[in-house]
Amino acid sequence: MPRTIWSGAISFGLVTVPIHVQSATEDHSVRFHQYHLADMGRVRVRKICELEDREVQQSEIGKGYEYSKTQVIPISDAELANLPLPTAKAIEIDAFVPLETIDPIRLSEGYYLSPDGQVAAKPYKLLRQALARSAKVAVAKWAWHGRERLGILRVRDDVLVLHLMRWPDEIRDSAELAPPAVDIDDTEIEGALALMDTMSRDDLEGEEFRDTYTEALEQIIEAKREEKPLPEAPEPEKPGKVLDLMSALNASVEKAKASRGEHAEVHEMPKQKTTAKKTAKKTAGKKTTAKKTAGRKPKTA
Repeated sequence: MPRTIWSGAISFGLVTVPIHVQSATEDHSVRFHQYHLADMGRVRVRKICELEDREVQQSEIGKGYEYSKTQVIPISDAELANLPLPTAKAIEIDAFVPLETIDPIRLSEGYYLSPDGQVAAKPYKLLRQALARSAKVAVAKWAWHGRERLGILRVRDDVLVLHLMRWPDEIRDSAELAPPAVDIDDTEIEGALALMDTMSRDDLEGEEFRDTYTEALEQIIEAKREEKPLPEAPEPEKPGKVLDLMSALNASVEKAKASRGEHAEVHEMPKQKTTAKKTAKKTAGKKTTAKKTAGRKPKTA
């Protein structure tokens, strides 16, 4: 059972749903500590008071806001827990919107919400089923970790999931990162769509979606522990120069088919329209020249 990291209630109009918040994800990354390489002694960070020049214990440490260089305002955890906000103790639902209207860049970590006891079971299930039937998500606000948060409530299987969401002013403008103006031909777009269709699938289950970095790191640690030779890294594929975009797309489609066990047949991509236009112009030019030649009178001797 995941550990409860926040308790409160969902406020849905006049309906209140007492809930517990638990993390919906796990981090399986390999963790490292810092060591003194000469004797492998653990290196630790000590907390020193600048005024007294001594190490202080955790029980002596609190939060403070630097109002000026000479004045610091202490703020206790109890004061943060009792902020004069309606969202201090509850997740206030403000609106319901289609999920596709929310830019995924604004979404962050996800948390499971569980009903707090038998009394909360019925309103919890009511909200879950109503959300599922509406095909919408609930936009909500609540106070957590020293600030007011924005998030969405959605349905996953039989439970409600709360996703943290960034405020609009926290998203940087991407305009300055846009690529320079270039012309893209329709046949090139069709080639890219063909590649996407070849790589499309119905789920994200499979060997290619496992954490190979952590596995490789664990192999290194185990080899060093047993004093065995380290596993050799595979030679990375050298990316070739893309001189012809259509040829590269065609080769990518065939490579994707081959990796899925499909019969790899090389199909010639359609010629780009720009080439066709140039050929048409040349042909038109020849016809005009022929007409002019036909209209001339032969010279008499």
